[in-house]
Amino acid sequence: MPFPFGKSQKSPAEIVKNLKENVAYLEKLESSESKKCEKVAEEVSKNLASLKEVLCGTGDKEPQTEAVAQLAQELYNTNLLISLIANLQRIDFEGKKDVVHLFSNIVRRQIGARTPTVEYISSHSQILFMLLKGYETPEVALNCGMMLRECLRHEPLARIVLFHEDFYCFFRYVELSTFDIASDAFASFKDLLTRHKIMCADFLETNYDRVFTEYEKLLHSDNYVTKRQSLKVSINRCFRGVVFNNSRL
Repeated sequence: MPFPFGKSQKSPAEIVKNLKENVAYLEKLESSESKKCEKVAEEVSKNLASLKEVLCGTGDKEPQTEAVAQLAQELYNTNLLISLIANLQRIDFEGKKDVVHLFSNIVRRQIGARTPTVEYISSHSQILFMLLKGYETPEVALNCGMMLRECLRHEPLARIVLFHEDFYCFFRYVELSTFDIASDAFASFKDLLTRHKIMCADFLETNYDRVFTEYEKLLHSDNYVTKRQSLKVSINRCFRGVVFNNSRL
């Protein structure tokens, strides 16, 4: 079987290697070195566009299974996803969009019943908390929110976040002064507390006092949007069931 990459076309391994090197170089550059930063950022964007093409294909060309498998393996082997998230604020606007697209697609990738990227993130859980903490950086907050919600669709990853101390950061993020960021944080918060109902009910039963102490503060917030969104979440059956059960104790 012929190798799917011609002499003039770089393989996924080569693109990943170049991207990893360019991101590392971009990280080392001082902001005062604007011309160098622009040039390297441009290379990063080109690399990201090439990876996106491998993963998603183009208008007239379907992605090749072998190439996608090689790309995924290189992402895992090099921990490139971690580097991209850590340096997301240094990547230009289109590049950020490509990172989100690349991340979301690779997380959804399945081999039979397996989701290899979910397995990878489960063993590199810092990725989840880097995305969560992204709400603290306005330049990347919405990008990180989209990637985080993609992860939260998968119960093993949602469980890691939900049962971690950093979950309680959400109660701060939904009160942020920037409307778009606070709303995005609410979307993630709601997904986490309502998508996987049995797991969420177990979590809320176990952590009832702390969660609802924080939750009451949101309901009495001076921020109208926060109060309104909180009430939307509170009518969810999962919440109602836990509140009802605890009210009978």
